[in-house]
Amino acid sequence: MRLANDPRFGRWLAQVTATGGCAHPVQLTGSTTTYDPATGEILRRYDTADEPGERLLVRCRNRRATVCPACSRLHAGDTYHLVRAGLLGGKNVPAEVGQRPRLFATLTAPSFGAVHRTTNGEPCRPRRAPRRCPHGRPVDCHATHTTDDPLAGQPLCPDCYDYPGHILWHAHAGRLWKAFTDNLYHHLAADTGHTRAALRRSVRLSYAKVAEYQRRAAVHVHAVLRLDDRDGTQPPEGIDADTLAGCVRTAAAAVRLDTQHTAALGQRALRWGRQLDVRPLSTATVTDDAVAAYVAKYVSKGAADTGAGLDRRVTGPDDIAAARVTPHVRALMATCWRLGALPELAPLRLRAWAHTLGYRGHILTKSRAYSTTYAALRDARAQHRRPQEEDAPHTVTEANWRYAGSGHTPGAALLAAGIAEDLARNRECAREAGE
Repeated sequence: MRLANDPRFGRWLAQVTATGGCAHPVQLTGSTTTYDPATGEILRRYDTADEPGERLLVRCRNRRATVCPACSRLHAGDTYHLVRAGLLGGKNVPAEVGQRPRLFATLTAPSFGAVHRTTNGEPCRPRRAPRRCPHGRPVDCHATHTTDDPLAGQPLCPDCYDYPGHILWHAHAGRLWKAFTDNLYHHLAADTGHTRAALRRSVRLSYAKVAEYQRRAAVHVHAVLRLDDRDGTQPPEGIDADTLAGCVRTAAAAVRLDTQHTAALGQRALRWGRQLDVRPLSTATVTDDAVAAYVAKYVSKGAADTGAGLDRRVTGPDDIAAARVTPHVRALMATCWRLGALPELAPLRLRAWAHTLGYRGHILTKSRAYSTTYAALRDARAQHRRPQEEDAPHTVTEANWRYAGSGHTPGAALLAAGIAEDLARNRECAREAGE
């Protein structure tokens, strides 16, 4: 009621609408002044002193739908166009990329212990003769778990599960990916009869990959791989999608990464999991649009969607104990916190990443030459929405901004959520009308 009765309520609505109904907008105070340096004439000035609350609202840009549905929807759309441009061209990417060897590959984490699994109506882990682990727990399960079963993904025996190995694998996932791409060049060279140096000079591997948490709270990687020549044209003859797919399989299987030795854990050898799915994108069963939509779907998932970790950092064991997560995820977070105290593992900053179970990478990463960037997409959108104002050439703009807070009051949050729903409904109606 206070907002609705404010004389500047219309301007507040315009600000919230401009942010798309962002749930946690950033609040700024300050001003911008555009003037002609030759004459000193002020051409345009904006000051938040004239805004409601003397603040300007801008998007939080959070990718998680559980945190901000409005910004996550925009981020997913940008991801779709970023991935699609690397497959079919567009956004300053040549259309010829659609004719190059391209794959969609899924690399998984290895097993750290037996977990309950969903098997499309079949028993979980049936055995003819009952067996028990060294801790006295059964290692078989004849139950049928559905996707929403809270037992799915939980270890059969938590004491047998390799929690330190799980955390260390997450912490080194970025280095494992680097080792895989390096190996891929070597295996391509051996398979095509080139030397490693010659192949590196003539071929470039471009990729975009997204990390997804499985039900067992282990990350696996979906990656779009494209092979280019170094000058951006077709790769050398003899290297096609099938050749690339075969080398992806052998290169992933050959990766071995030794961790830092510690007195508590010794040294671990990290590898990719045995489950590997590689599909050429030249087939009709795997379309470019479907791959782009598949990747975009996962970047907006928050911890509540995946059931792995939290959307915010933890500050101590009390936060971990109070977290609304499964016992398996709580054990992973506690292991992350405990290993973070080891001096040998200090560079991994495990306590800072306990909420993501030790995984330190971005959800989506790409090589520089794969496609456009998020920043370029945002700039293009801002240019499209910015009013076209005629300024004299060689004008200068001075900006002075200061962070003043974030989020909405409870009443404002309800109004912003309604605006976000209205905008989403309008987009859906426009899409249906276009079809």
